[in-house]
Amino acid sequence: MTTTEQSYAMSPQLADTVKKYQQTSAFVGLVFLALTISGYFFVGAQQFLRAYLVGCFFWFGAGIGCLGLLMVHLVTGGAWGMMIRRPLEAGTKTLYVMWLAFLPLLLMAPKLYLWADPAHAADKIVQAKALYLNMPFFWLRWVIYGAVWLGLTTLLNKWSKLEDETKSTDYSKKLEALSAPGIVAFFLTITFASVDFLMSLDPTWASTIYGFMQAVGAGLTALALIIAVLAMMTKYAPMDHAVTKKHLHDLGKLMFAFVMLWAYLNFSQLLIIWSGNLPQEITWYIRRLNGGWEWVSLSLLLLHFALPFALLLSQSLKRNANTISRIAIFIVCIRVVDLIWLVEPNFTSVDHPLLAISWLDLTAPIGFGGLWLALFFRALPERPLLPLGAPDLQKALNHGRDH
Repeated sequence: MTTTEQSYAMSPQLADTVKKYQQTSAFVGLVFLALTISGYFFVGAQQFLRAYLVGCFFWFGAGIGCLGLLMVHLVTGGAWGMMIRRPLEAGTKTLYVMWLAFLPLLLMAPKLYLWADPAHAADKIVQAKALYLNMPFFWLRWVIYGAVWLGLTTLLNKWSKLEDETKSTDYSKKLEALSAPGIVAFFLTITFASVDFLMSLDPTWASTIYGFMQAVGAGLTALALIIAVLAMMTKYAPMDHAVTKKHLHDLGKLMFAFVMLWAYLNFSQLLIIWSGNLPQEITWYIRRLNGGWEWVSLSLLLLHFALPFALLLSQSLKRNANTISRIAIFIVCIRVVDLIWLVEPNFTSVDHPLLAISWLDLTAPIGFGGLWLALFFRALPERPLLPLGAPDLQKALNHGRDH
């Protein structure tokens, strides 16, 4: 075993590859963010903000999903999480920037959110929800979210580093003790953030399952991204020796579970609302099942659920780094379509819904994606690629090996 394998530091070849990914991502991100910003002047403020919301919330979801998965692993253990713990930690560090990225949405809220526009202050529904949907409370909640997300991120990364340096189980216990209530805080904050930034686009509609759907979607996005990164790293030392087919298989099964859970929650919401047939609820789906949006809905059914479901049933596809990486990247792409489907129909007429997607809906996710990946690949080489101080590291390394 080489020194690199023993220390699990990034090999020079992998470090060069990660550096190239970082530089390319940063360049693409800057170019497409500049194109997106230009849309404010050429297309209009509201369309710009709609696309900005799609790109910002999607890649924020990738970061917050990494935080949620990291805490789940720290509480439950498991070899699957040991192999992706460092990439998950790198993903959480993007939250420092992604939390701030919400600022334009708060500053220009009246141009995007009907309840924040003084012209609609007399609306009966807006008035009924004014205790929650008002700008001072909106700002306060954003600050609280940041305190929770960044506080958890800072402590988890700090103690993980100390766990490596000291090899003390005291820090392992601290990580587990913080993660248990942290998971509760994660679900509460992402639920309210989803209500604030997404569901409140239509203040006439509400769903009690909406926040959990967004939490599951964020977890799926994060897991798919991290699986793609891990598959890339298995081509280089030291991860080519550390990651086994069994690790990939376990991660593939977890991604399969997230795909099924996403489909179950979406179907449950549709079934309950459609069977209730209440005007204030059913209009949300009328916008998404007419005027061309029905084809987007069908594509989500086929490509977000049916196709990944069929592919991930195969054990051989899950155990192959190349194939599971391609499936994961495909899932990330279709996740963007899902978020566009959640945002854009809110701005079309219920009586005459019309599929209208701007070029900004493409540039914004790519721009924010470049920024997110640049931050991610910058953070990834800072630490050994495996948690050297974790008590179950050796057990995780032996997972799936013949003895």
